[in-house]
Amino acid sequence: MKIEQTSRNVLTVRFSDISDGWEYWILLRSDAHHDHKRCNRQLEKRHLDMVVERNGMWFSFGDLFDAMQGRYDPRRSQDEIRSEDVVQDYYGSIVRHATEFYGPYARQCGLLARGNHESSTVKNVGTDLTSNLAFHLNSEYLVDDDYHIYTGCFGGWVRLMFTMYETTRRTLRLKYFHGAGGSVAPVTKGVIQTARQAAFLSNADIVINGHNHQSYILPIATERLNRSGRVERGIQWHGRIPGYKDEYGDGGDGYAVEKGYPPNPLGALWLHLVCEGKNIKHTLVPEIR
Repeated sequence: MKIEQTSRNVLTVRFSDISDGWEYWILLRSDAHHDHKRCNRQLEKRHLDMVVERNGMWFSFGDLFDAMQGRYDPRRSQDEIRSEDVVQDYYGSIVRHATEFYGPYARQCGLLARGNHESSTVKNVGTDLTSNLAFHLNSEYLVDDDYHIYTGCFGGWVRLMFTMYETTRRTLRLKYFHGAGGSVAPVTKGVIQTARQAAFLSNADIVINGHNHQSYILPIATERLNRSGRVERGIQWHGRIPGYKDEYGDGGDGYAVEKGYPPNPLGALWLHLVCEGKNIKHTLVPEIR
């Protein structure tokens, strides 16, 4: 396997010498809000351990950091900050602790993309938490390795390219977008956005969103005319990743409870890849609780 960043928001992952029966697992994560008190780190760690067990890879599509407890952030609350981050160098502290947590899983990390919490910190504080985390993981855990963790944008692409039987080639195109609009969507779950995205993302095989802490997997049937003049039917898979921040808790208090929001699922999605003959079968599998 070889990973390279072919442009600032396009990551290319190449798999070679694969044959019938080969399989691979990629954990698609978003919205960990890792430094928040309500992040379920036990569940997060369990899923990352599964990546190691499966000899797979993980992608993070934004809001790995919560980063709302800076001195000049109007959203800050002492009730939401972890005790180890109550220091003057707050942003440096959350990066250091994230480096320690994700360090054992650095070799399996394929991409760290930015969400609205990271972009807000860049805009308002001038600190790029995502680049800082990637730098520390690369320099402290992968210094003697030929592997490198890349950073991604708020939206971008992952090309998964496969070489089978030396000459047969296949490509899967995954479009990721952290998400926009309301952060809850308790009724629609954000599913309406899939129709809008399908209208302009015509050649994406998989479309992944996060942001609103909801979860769904939705297939949209497609039709296209191939180069041979034949009609081909297909499926464009849309997935929403909920993340690991449990804002509802026991329903007693907190932001979500006071706003009247319902509890959200927690977890991530797996992308399961299997070589069947000369084709690559891809399936989105929920890892939700």
